[in-house]
Amino acid sequence: MLRVKIVQQGVWHMSKESMPLAAGYMAAAIRENATLGDECQVEIENFPGSVTPLEMAIRLLEGGAPDVVGFSVLGWNVNQFSAVAETLKQANPRSLIIFGGNHVANQADRVFRNCPHVDVIVNGEGEFTIQEILDTVLDGGDYEKIADISFRSEDRHVVTTPPRPRIEDLDELPSPVLTGAIPLLDADGEFRYDVALMETNRGCPYHCSFCYWGGAVGQKVRAFSRDRLKAELVMLAQAKAETIVLCDANFGMLPQDMEFVESLIEVKEEYGYPLALETSWAKNKNAMFYKIVKLMRDAGLQSSFTLALQTLDANTLENMNRRNMKINQWKELAEWLNQEGLDAYAELIWGAPGETPETFLAGYDELSRYVSRIAAYPLLLLPNTDYTQRRDLYGFITVRGERDDFEYVLANKDVSLEENLRMQRFLFWARLLAENMVLRNVFPAVRAIGGVTQSELILSLAGFIEKQDDAGARLLVRSAESSTADPDSLSPALELCFSSLEFDELVARWRDEELLGMIPSKWRGVASEVVSFDLDTRPLPDPVRRGYPEAELQTMEGVGYWTAEREYRYDVPQLMRRLSASDDLGSVPSPGRTQLRLIFRDGFAELAGSTNHEETAHFIARTEMLREASFLSR
Repeated sequence: MLRVKIVQQGVWHMSKESMPLAAGYMAAAIRENATLGDECQVEIENFPGSVTPLEMAIRLLEGGAPDVVGFSVLGWNVNQFSAVAETLKQANPRSLIIFGGNHVANQADRVFRNCPHVDVIVNGEGEFTIQEILDTVLDGGDYEKIADISFRSEDRHVVTTPPRPRIEDLDELPSPVLTGAIPLLDADGEFRYDVALMETNRGCPYHCSFCYWGGAVGQKVRAFSRDRLKAELVMLAQAKAETIVLCDANFGMLPQDMEFVESLIEVKEEYGYPLALETSWAKNKNAMFYKIVKLMRDAGLQSSFTLALQTLDANTLENMNRRNMKINQWKELAEWLNQEGLDAYAELIWGAPGETPETFLAGYDELSRYVSRIAAYPLLLLPNTDYTQRRDLYGFITVRGERDDFEYVLANKDVSLEENLRMQRFLFWARLLAENMVLRNVFPAVRAIGGVTQSELILSLAGFIEKQDDAGARLLVRSAESSTADPDSLSPALELCFSSLEFDELVARWRDEELLGMIPSKWRGVASEVVSFDLDTRPLPDPVRRGYPEAELQTMEGVGYWTAEREYRYDVPQLMRRLSASDDLGSVPSPGRTQLRLIFRDGFAELAGSTNHEETAHFIARTEMLREASFLSR
């Protein structure tokens, strides 16, 4: 019996277990194979991001060294997995070490040089390839007969075999959910993962310069059948998975996507789960997208809708190979989503060739007029992408991460190191405060009443915190200073912002000492209450630590919610609805007493340090009016 381990590890900042979808596909392919199912004992080892190579090695060696270990490799874990591979080879030199995944595909020379204990690299889809590798191990055959892999010959030369055609009928792949390859429940009978991962299709028709989506760029989209996907949804709903996250590149543009959403709603109506759907929405929003969104809204299915723009600069857009995308329609889409009351966010990338600090901030502020939640990421050079292959043309200067194997951009032909460091500082504070919704309403409110842009507000609060000597301020500053080549520096900063009243005190001082001086005096009372409302309604990890000792935990439709009451001098939700509808707050309202019930979804304690802002959006407090103030125009 061949002992096979399939290893997967989540990202560093995730505190809860990530669903091992990639490993699940490999395990299911082996177990359901007529021959291998009897010849192989397969186990998935799913490690959280915080686990060290030492801990991984100990668990993998319990019961003796495995015969075959396959690692699902990404940029954040390749170094750790390489260290573990070395240990496994010491314990059993005959162990076969297999690397597969985006970060190592088609990178044999570099991977074998940096990870000398790796034996085989899988360059494409792995389900059929892993079957052939294990058949070869059992039969003592020749690796050269296996398509789409790289290995070293007896004389240590790197051999790469011809590519394997993409899998056309995805239903040929055993489902990791339906076969039980991925366990769904923990020891207490609860759904064990942060979210439920699914694929409805594979492939991406685009060739964006910064992206290598599973090696599927430029590929036609291939879909799983509706019946199979609905069966998976039923099992996940029975396990009470609250959020489905699709690992699709462009969801929402094909009829099959509508069919999936229809199935999802049917399952939700029958079982009460799932509650939310998150995905990478299609870059070009067609009529199908609008139909899907309306269907989800009417069914009460939560989601965050993405404007994946990456840049608003025409020259930079062309360098990205995205000039064929109809992103010029994004304003109309943003306005439509806003009118429909649907949560939306946008994506930008800083550091792409052609972009300058001035064009980026101008684009950021133009975008913020329509959507304040902007995920602004630094450019990383990834293997197999156009930017990496033409790095000399673009003049990239990069540095490898300390704990990962990503290339962080320090400069390019259009941006100096000094300019980049200045913008990296902005990115940290913009991601912390706006992308992760620590503050929300204050950005459009202050722009409307004081003409202050979102970037100006973010930099004002950042500068204020950098001058403070509080322990919390020092933690935030340290996180910002290390953020250029450490994306996980955001995690402790988010933990502080969501969990501690110390952050409230910092923001309150900034409001009183700087913010109110930026706007007309007649609006200062309103602005002050908007800030208080934003702080009060941000997600709630721990009621007591956040100053809600009176909060009560209630269950509504099977989901836990914390409820508490707060009083404001203005009806902030009504003011923000007015602003959303007309981009104008009108005349200054008279102060009064508005009592609101704040309703927080329970369970955010496990996500407080996560950068998964799509999930965070579901934990912003809802409000109910308890006592309405009388607002008279002055």
